[in-house]
Amino acid sequence: MKDHTIRIAGVIDESIVDGPGIRFVIFTQGCPHHCPGCHNPQTHDFAAGHVVHISQLLADIQADPLISGVTLSGGEPFCQPEPLAELVRVLKQGGKHIMAYTGYTWEQLLQMDDPAVGKLLRQCDIVVDGPFIQAQRDLSLRFRGSRNQRLIDVQKSLQAGEVVTVARKYT
Repeated sequence: MKDHTIRIAGVIDESIVDGPGIRFVIFTQGCPHHCPGCHNPQTHDFAAGHVVHISQLLADIQADPLISGVTLSGGEPFCQPEPLAELVRVLKQGGKHIMAYTGYTWEQLLQMDDPAVGKLLRQCDIVVDGPFIQAQRDLSLRFRGSRNQRLIDVQKSLQAGEVVTVARKYT
């Protein structure tokens, strides 16, 4: 494994609200979207937060046998795709479920001219896409903040060549 570094705002060791099961959540630092009403505005500044080695994150995740998945949040995870793709590659080998939140739409991610973005995206199980839109805020939604955001089944979407949303059990 290549021991990249990543700039993060912080982590949650065990969460049940950031995806299915008990999850380790990584809040990446830096976000270009600046959505009004953002839940994590402290993650917007690309120079804030702190730098960690992905080997340390991996060790923290692997040390907890209760963790069934990892959620990449932000900030904007797809602004640091190379180190996250390497981390996720190792996590997937260990059977972890991967979920990522992004302010980009699925279509925007597919059009990005960055091989690391595609590599990270292809290794995710679920992506919650789209910016948070305050006027569409809905507290009854599971795992997302506004009605425009989609819970995308990444593998089925890649196979179908179009967006396939996740099964009802997550919505």
